[in-house]
Amino acid sequence: MAGPAWTRKTAGLAPWAADPEASRGRRHPEPPAGTRSEFQRDRDRIVHCTAFRRLEYKTQVFVNHEGDLFRTRLTHSIEVAQIGRSIGRCLGLSEDLVEAIALAHDLGHTPFGHAGQDALHECMRAHGGFEHNLQSLRVVDELEQRYGSFDGLNLCFEAREGILKHCSLENARGLGEIGERFLRRRQPSLEAQVANLADEIAYNNHDVDDGLRSGLIRLEQLDDIDLFAGHRRTAERLYPGIAGRRLIHETIRRMIDDLVVDLLAETRRRIDATAPASLEDVRAAAPLVAFSPRMRERSTQLKRFLYAGLYRHPRVDDVMSRARDVVRRLFEAYATDPSRLPGEHRDRVEAIGLRAVADYIAGMTDRFALREYARLTGEAAPGLAPEAADWPPAAAEP
Repeated sequence: MAGPAWTRKTAGLAPWAADPEASRGRRHPEPPAGTRSEFQRDRDRIVHCTAFRRLEYKTQVFVNHEGDLFRTRLTHSIEVAQIGRSIGRCLGLSEDLVEAIALAHDLGHTPFGHAGQDALHECMRAHGGFEHNLQSLRVVDELEQRYGSFDGLNLCFEAREGILKHCSLENARGLGEIGERFLRRRQPSLEAQVANLADEIAYNNHDVDDGLRSGLIRLEQLDDIDLFAGHRRTAERLYPGIAGRRLIHETIRRMIDDLVVDLLAETRRRIDATAPASLEDVRAAAPLVAFSPRMRERSTQLKRFLYAGLYRHPRVDDVMSRARDVVRRLFEAYATDPSRLPGEHRDRVEAIGLRAVADYIAGMTDRFALREYARLTGEAAPGLAPEAADWPPAAAEP
């Protein structure tokens, strides 16, 4: 599919890697990209699309206006891509495909993170529900409008299957080839498996960083979390007297390295035991990209701490509860009176029903959703408008 300059030999791909020259192709045939491989082309299309730019103003954990240094969906996606490419390089995989999947995996996320997704799912429950992985696929397959001959970005099959990390059997039945692996209980490419765990490595570690920066979790609370505490002690031993942000960063970078090194060792062990000779062997095998049992236990301990101490912190819960109300009220306003939508979206409501309303809301940034709420209700969203924000505490380090 690609130009003559791109071959498996020059790319240094392992036999189990996804080969851009052997891609299952695009939904709409296109001529080769010439100097780029097909997976490079996918990565470039994602970086240039509108949905990718909107991630800059979408919540990761903290609503965008709460602080300039907290992660957003955009910075999170970039961190996932960096970690994923590093892992992919060590395993002889297509780094471009790993990066494309990583950069696109959150394109379908709503404003206000998982709170927005939960609210939109409730609103759409009688109409098929809402799930951000499926929405990310809708973005790249249908909703982006950049090309004259097709809707969406027309990505390769391998990028699309990696974006769709999870899918119910009911939804999979309506997705054709892209849903087949869920019905047959097969695996995606190793590139997709790497992007999935790079996502976990990124959010576990940067949510610790953002939680400490916000003041909602304290350093001493992490003393019982094995993955953090061990690397904190190492940093303190190597740099006597280290404290504050330097200590946090030295600890977290060691955590990331530990997770990546463990993942590489366990994945190589599984590859050696399975001996896949091709991508099809990867699809037929059990998951090959994984942490060791000990590291999985340590990572799960950290996840549980973050869930209880940060994601369910009363201050976060309060903000997310208000965010859910914003999304619900936006949906109700548009659903009961589609004339409030811009013209093209009104037309889509007539064509496909309330799914068009969900598409419109899911595409909003946090700040646009707040502006729309104010326009439709005549009042600022309580506790969410930037001028009403009173945290993180003024004492928190910049």
